[in-house]
Amino acid sequence: MMSRIFKVAALVVLVVALTPSAALADTVTVTGTGTAGNGVPLAASVTFTTLAGGQLMVTLTNTASSDVQAPQNILTGIFFTISGVTLTPVSATLGSGSTVIFPAANCVATPAQCSGTDMGGEWGYASSLSGAPGGAAQGISSSGLGFFASGNFNGPNLWAPTNGAVDGLQGGILSTGDNTSTGNAPVTGGQALVQDTVVFILGGLPTNFTLSGNVTNVSFQYGTGLCEPNIGPNGSNPNPPACTPVPEPGTLALFGTGLLSLAGVIRRRIAG
Repeated sequence: MMSRIFKVAALVVLVVALTPSAALADTVTVTGTGTAGNGVPLAASVTFTTLAGGQLMVTLTNTASSDVQAPQNILTGIFFTISGVTLTPVSATLGSGSTVIFPAANCVATPAQCSGTDMGGEWGYASSLSGAPGGAAQGISSSGLGFFASGNFNGPNLWAPTNGAVDGLQGGILSTGDNTSTGNAPVTGGQALVQDTVVFILGGLPTNFTLSGNVTNVSFQYGTGLCEPNIGPNGSNPNPPACTPVPEPGTLALFGTGLLSLAGVIRRRIAG
């Protein structure tokens, strides 16, 4: 009788050991909070999770409950360092329950694609970075920021420009509490935006790689230039990299008009 009990107990232990729940994925979560220059509270989280086949899942969420008022309140990138690995972008998709806001704005794909879940053509991954916030070596972004050239997560190019470059706010992440009818033009219909999570898959993790202790230099980037807010686990980055703000399209147009006017004045003076 006692022998039978031991055998049953051993079988239960074996079954538990073989169930998927017993083999939990290795996970690291980092959160950050801060305040933008316009006084809007910022909050974000990123979760790094190891998957089967040497893949890494990166879940990026704009967790702020505040209303987005301007581009500097849009989450557009995550910087980090995972040493000793060579990662390759695989896919980028909307998180569960997330959606694309203003999908028709600047859409260069089909309406169905621009309203879909595949964000692979709108976000870029880059490594071996130099001069990134916090000294990070890697990053993922929907805006160029001087580091990212094109969407390389194997998805369709959804929004202008047609060359697939990551730029501006397209595909950036709104807060969970945003009122999409308030704020300036870029955040109330001028750009296609995501509310509130994008999930990235990257390949290349070594077998049995441990994330704990190996994910460092994490910071969250907002807006379209490094002069705009960057927050980490300890709040806003007190020493952001030297940078030049990226002008909004309207500013660029005015600047171009000014140059043309100046050129006309110079020509008239020379002719006179």
